[in-house]
Amino acid sequence: MDTDKEKSNIPEKSQSFVSRNKEKDEKNEDYDQNSQITTAEAPELPDGAEGKQDDVAGEAKQDDVVTDPETEIKEGEQPTDVENQESSPLPPDLNKLSEEIDQYISNLSSLQRDDSNFPNVPIFIEHFAILVEAKIEDYDSSDSPVKWSKLSEQDSASFLDSLNRVSRLSSALSEFSSDYKYAYTINRIGGVLQRAISYIEEEFKSLLDDHKLSNLEHNNNDSKPKQSTSSNPNQDALEPDPVEETNSPAYSEENLSNLIRLSRAMILGGYESECRLVYFVARRNALEESLHKNGFEKHSIDDVQKMHWESLEREIVAWLKIFRQCSVVHFPSEQKLSDAIFSDYPSISECLISSLSINMVTQLLTFAKAVAMTKRAAEKLFKFLDIYEVLRDVVPTMESLLSPEIVDELKAETSLIRSWFAESMISIFGELENSIKADSGKTPVPGGAVHPLTRYTMNYLKYASEYKDSLEQVFREHQKIDRVESATGSDFEYNPEAQVQNSNNDQTVKQSPFQLQMMKVMDLLDANLDAKSKLYRDISLSSIFMMNNGRYILQKIKGSTEINSLMGDTWYRKRSSDLRQYHKCYQRETWGKLLSCLNPEGLSVNGKVVKPVLKEKFNSFNKMFDEIHRTQTCWVVSDEQLQSELRVSISNMVIPAYRSFLGRFSSIFTPGRQTEKYVKYQPEDIETNIDELFDGNAAPAGRRRI
Repeated sequence: MDTDKEKSNIPEKSQSFVSRNKEKDEKNEDYDQNSQITTAEAPELPDGAEGKQDDVAGEAKQDDVVTDPETEIKEGEQPTDVENQESSPLPPDLNKLSEEIDQYISNLSSLQRDDSNFPNVPIFIEHFAILVEAKIEDYDSSDSPVKWSKLSEQDSASFLDSLNRVSRLSSALSEFSSDYKYAYTINRIGGVLQRAISYIEEEFKSLLDDHKLSNLEHNNNDSKPKQSTSSNPNQDALEPDPVEETNSPAYSEENLSNLIRLSRAMILGGYESECRLVYFVARRNALEESLHKNGFEKHSIDDVQKMHWESLEREIVAWLKIFRQCSVVHFPSEQKLSDAIFSDYPSISECLISSLSINMVTQLLTFAKAVAMTKRAAEKLFKFLDIYEVLRDVVPTMESLLSPEIVDELKAETSLIRSWFAESMISIFGELENSIKADSGKTPVPGGAVHPLTRYTMNYLKYASEYKDSLEQVFREHQKIDRVESATGSDFEYNPEAQVQNSNNDQTVKQSPFQLQMMKVMDLLDANLDAKSKLYRDISLSSIFMMNNGRYILQKIKGSTEINSLMGDTWYRKRSSDLRQYHKCYQRETWGKLLSCLNPEGLSVNGKVVKPVLKEKFNSFNKMFDEIHRTQTCWVVSDEQLQSELRVSISNMVIPAYRSFLGRFSSIFTPGRQTEKYVKYQPEDIETNIDELFDGNAAPAGRRRI
């Protein structure tokens, strides 16, 4: 019974609310245990302590204090119940208690901290703690917790006002932690503060998670937090001041205002680190969700190494999009949001945006590293160049968001990754050279058409030339390294003093390393095509093959400003001249022989035409023309302009000669059957058949028109 009476002297605590997680319950138990230990071990009140109460202007009476009852009970005395000591019931008015708390805090601040005797703690502090704890229990019940966004403006303002007062009271009492009379109350108020902050922390996290990802990328929803309608002067510390219109599109106007209020409450309550951690985790998750929405998945280096190129290529496309968005969308949006929520704490905002930026960039750079480590292949060049350019161009735009130390580390990291990609690209060009050399197939392309190697190489070089500036940079940087180390990917030695002579103005022009690389590839291609042309037994078809491929190469170069500037006018004129030589060779080998049949030499003897010789001339012409038509209609000239030029040149060469020969000697034959037998073609028939050449389709020789 004595024990029960002793316990009745301790001010009754409200039931602790059921925490949302086990950790909160354990912390609350620690507070209660510490309180009991402190009060049990406290010594008796020294004589004269009561007199110190007069120093606190008009404070509570001696019996209206909260001290450890066990220190008040002397041997042989019966403990008195606290409720019996009270002359009046517990004040139900929180506002009245709040005024008393404010006055008490003010009085505490006026005390001399070197005074050895401090006043006892008034009972209204316990009453205040009970009421605040009851309010927390109402909002944070495990059965039906109340979301912060569902609270009325008055309720939320009142809660934050009470939390602010608890925080200030805890801070004021902590100055007297060395005095035994304050140990219990310090722990008591600390426990209430922790419970309140725990609820605030959960609601802060919940509001941060309530974002709209789709708006994060479009920046089309400006928002401004609402002003508090509270008139309480103490509320100013927690309610947001009017802020400038911010472009924080991830949250509604109401949510943004609540985030500002809750963050301030946590920071002022001494829970800055928890506030920062909750914010960082929530926004990190939001950014990762954005990565996922844009098609980028988080992969380990091993995963990237095992991916097929088609799948990896899609991941690279998503990576490029996201990395470009970092400096223009994601990071600026995060900075505006952080600056809005932590407008009173710029250092916190700066630290958070820096941490978020580094976290996201590190994840993206890990992917870039993994790609750079994949096996080199010609088809990877262009995606490697895309990554190289993004790392080069985008990273400098992030400098304003990061501290100088982090910027230096980021530059060093991206420079290293770019060097890996540069090395791979140099090696890829070396492999391109080797693939051209190794293409030594012995089967000629049917019809003398453009060889697949020509199409592949020229398209490859055309696309590569679109990255001309970047490749110039890559090869220049590699050249500097190559002066010290031997080149590994290619057997091409870069000569910085390489020059080319301009045949027009006799000036020497220095060529860049990338120009030299392009010209070497072109020279290798020409040599390969020349070898392939010799696979054709027909010299005329060999010439058609070289014309087809040569024309294709010139058209590709002419159609690309970048590759045209790399190859230069001198190179272009030289190749055009080669093309004309192939054309002349074709005419000589095919149509020159045909026209020899129309040579009148040997037809006349003593001024008379030898009819058998004339018949042989016409027969030879007919047979040869039939064979040419039969054969060369199967040949292919896919370039329409070249095809037209060939047909026109053939017609201009053959038809006038044939018309002249026919007009001169056709009358020798007897009209009728003999004429039909030897004069197989009229000039119009010759022209029609010539227009059927190089279509790639076999066709029978046409007959003369009647």
